Amino acid sequence: MALELNEENFDQHVLNGSLPVVVDFWAEWCGPCRMIGPILEELSTEYNGKAVITKVKVDDNPALTLKYKIINIPTMLFFKNGEVVDKLIGASNRAAITQKIESLV
Repeated sequence: MALELNEENFDQHVLNGSLPVVVDFWAEWCGPCRMIGPILEELSTEYNGKAVITKVKVDDNPALTLKYKIINIPTMLFFKNGEVVDKLIGASNRAAITQKIESLV
């Protein structure tokens, strides 16, 4: 299951973690966000132990949304060693997301 992040635990899991991390910036009212949700849930199981799939609700975490300059949602940021190394903006398909994760692991 994708890990729900907030402003309190973001650094611990994303910036200080040992595995690559996918951060999905999303909102409950966002249709495209809800479309990719099940894909991310499946990938969180498939990549368990290799990468961490996380979610940040933009409405509940304005400081993170501002820090990472999230304008459109969904936006997925791909972190490796605490640094943003790639991103996907908009509803992406499973193949595109998987390709980005594979490049990190």
